[in-house]
Amino acid sequence: MPESPAYSPANVAPRWSLMRQRWSNLLFAHWATEPELLRPYLPDRLELDLFEGQAWLGVVPFTMSGIRPLGLPAVPGLSALHELNVRTYARLNGVPGVWFLSLDATQPLGVWAARTLFHLPYLHARMQLTATPDGTLHARATRTHRGAPAATFAAAWTPEDALPLAEPGSLAYFLTERYHLYTAGPTVQPGQHGNSIWRGRLWHEPWRLRKATLQHWDSTVVESHGLPTPTGPPLLHAADALDVWVEDLRRV
Repeated sequence: MPESPAYSPANVAPRWSLMRQRWSNLLFAHWATEPELLRPYLPDRLELDLFEGQAWLGVVPFTMSGIRPLGLPAVPGLSALHELNVRTYARLNGVPGVWFLSLDATQPLGVWAARTLFHLPYLHARMQLTATPDGTLHARATRTHRGAPAATFAAAWTPEDALPLAEPGSLAYFLTERYHLYTAGPTVQPGQHGNSIWRGRLWHEPWRLRKATLQHWDSTVVESHGLPTPTGPPLLHAADALDVWVEDLRRV
């Protein structure tokens, strides 16, 4: 299967989707990571996606709002949450996507739905994400999911000057312009055992990225997966808010 296109001006928002949502207050924090450290976290069928031979590990806090499933209106009290995900990047049959190690989130029903319907490793958490008058964003999270490794997160960052649109082939494009996700769900065919690979497809306009200055970072979300503490400062990209359509989820 050829690599699917990401975004082009000819693309338009889908008329139908599984879900629509708005992402805001988002920070991409990435570290270059040796591939052999991350390879064991992916199913055998998935290929670890590398940039110039290097794997990347990301920690991404943001706010999700306006969640509207199947074309229905947003439900007050159930249509917003804060999320903190730990991710890397994968390919299957040439199609690049995101592979999540964990997604901590604040909406209990949303966590249940994502785990049950989308086979995603969502975990219950308490989380706050607020902005101060100077534009600095503050995020704090504590994992509360029963049976999951403990994890905490506290960070503050200031979005700054806008960056040009990420160009295909650049590292910024590789890390941020991802229009598929992969997850492993239960095999549903009789007589089969183990996990199936599912691929979800997203649509959104290109990210409007910004430089960012990190004011504070204190996190154990990476370490909660048995990975070593990332070394050195992360590569940062803040992002302006945008609308996201979840188009489908298919077993591949």
